[in-house]
Amino acid sequence: MARCRALVRPALVEAVGRLHPWTGEMAAYALGWADPAGTPDPTGSEGKGVRQALALLGAEAVGADGAEAVPGAVAVELVHTFSLLHDDIMDADALRRQRPAVWKEYGTGPAVLAGDALLAQAVAVLAEAPGRHTGAAVRRLCGTLNDLVSGQAEDLRFEDRPWHGPGAVSPDQYRSMAEHKTGALLGCALALGAVLGGAPDRTVTALDRAGRHLGLAFQAVDDVLGIWGDPAVTGKPVHADLRRGKKTYPVLVALAGGGEVAHELVTLLSSGRPVDGEAAELVAALVEEAGGRAATRDEARRHLDAARRVLRETPLEPTAARRLDALFAHLLDRTW
Repeated sequence: MARCRALVRPALVEAVGRLHPWTGEMAAYALGWADPAGTPDPTGSEGKGVRQALALLGAEAVGADGAEAVPGAVAVELVHTFSLLHDDIMDADALRRQRPAVWKEYGTGPAVLAGDALLAQAVAVLAEAPGRHTGAAVRRLCGTLNDLVSGQAEDLRFEDRPWHGPGAVSPDQYRSMAEHKTGALLGCALALGAVLGGAPDRTVTALDRAGRHLGLAFQAVDDVLGIWGDPAVTGKPVHADLRRGKKTYPVLVALAGGGEVAHELVTLLSSGRPVDGEAAELVAALVEEAGGRAATRDEARRHLDAARRVLRETPLEPTAARRLDALFAHLLDRTW
């Protein structure tokens, strides 16, 4: 990922530099490049760079030079950053990567505007990419954006649904939401690399499918971190998802199992009382006792295996395919 980040960074800096100075300042803060005063911040976290790495490796996997996928890598990184800015507002998350979220530092309106600017610039960067595959790349990115919005819409609607009964969210419904909200952009990153590298449609489709499985594994990992994660690693308070009443996979699969523990969980979650402090610790313990944590770990591994199987079954350049496989495994191992 360090190699890919070094290749993409100059183009990413150029893209952000084309923004209005104020939105560019907020983008630089969100990307971990600068502090709120606009001063370069060597301690800021730039994130993992997963999506830009997937774009470059997607091109290399189809036998192209990774440099051909740089516009796609920049586009997905800008879209990812846009989505984080808006998600933090919608989820009322005050922290991102161990710093105040953009909306907490600059205000809600400015953060929305910065997200809009990043989204517009992502499409512009891709539309201006050289070569004869630009149109197909832009169409794929736009389709992914529709998926992202659909997934986020479902995630928000889940918050108003009950924890049990006919209107409850099922694990399958949650999985569908996560594929759109998280899997679509990872699939798009790989697919854009392949598109810009001139791959045939069947290879592009296969890499998109691998990325979507990777996204589901990635989301399962994040769901575990949202309940049991170390704040020093996640940059967010412990039990953050429980306090917000988020319907995440560990809780939903624990409830779906039924039994005495699930009944106790439903009672606690439906009481209307805040789930924080000792209550959050109790809910986390009950979810684990009901098998929610183990089932989510299994979910992540199942989708990781599916993603790696797609790589094996698709004719790809061997070295790049091995790098992708290693990256896939690394993303799961980062948590347990």
